[in-house]
Amino acid sequence: LNLLKKIIMKVLAAGAHPDDIEIFMYGLLAILEKEGHEIHLLVATDGSLGGNISFNNIKKMRANETTSALSNIGKLNLLDLPDGSLGDDISHKEILRETINFIKPDLIITHYKKDYHTDHRALSNLITSIASHYIPILFCDTLMGLNFTPNYYVDVSKFFDLKKEAVLKHKSQK
Repeated sequence: LNLLKKIIMKVLAAGAHPDDIEIFMYGLLAILEKEGHEIHLLVATDGSLGGNISFNNIKKMRANETTSALSNIGKLNLLDLPDGSLGDDISHKEILRETINFIKPDLIITHYKKDYHTDHRALSNLITSIASHYIPILFCDTLMGLNFTPNYYVDVSKFFDLKKEAVLKHKSQK
């Protein structure tokens, strides 16, 4: 009789844009999913400023790209908030709060508060203000490690090919 059951966490990965989870968090999420943890994914903005295609087309294209890229990992939530102005409207915090309360994660992974991108910083600050008193938050590395000194390192090299495949689904970002 095994008295100790494996603890399964509900993990929420929150990225500001379509492709952020793939770039910054995919390796760790693949490890956690392989270990049996329940993975939830949240993409806050519509990504509409990330390309030279018309507004409605780029929104649709980026949503399709991230849906395809993340199809083999977790449950995806696209919040469709405006790209480039995340956190400017009080409703953004309420939408995030409702989503977090609905998912009820045991752990949140998101951007670092000193990230290079304003939407990344805004998402980090919003999530911290909503959840940091009762849900642990891990902050992912920034692009090229700018303004970030990690406390933990996780070897994700076994999942590099899967991460690369997911990132390359974002054809609009080339």
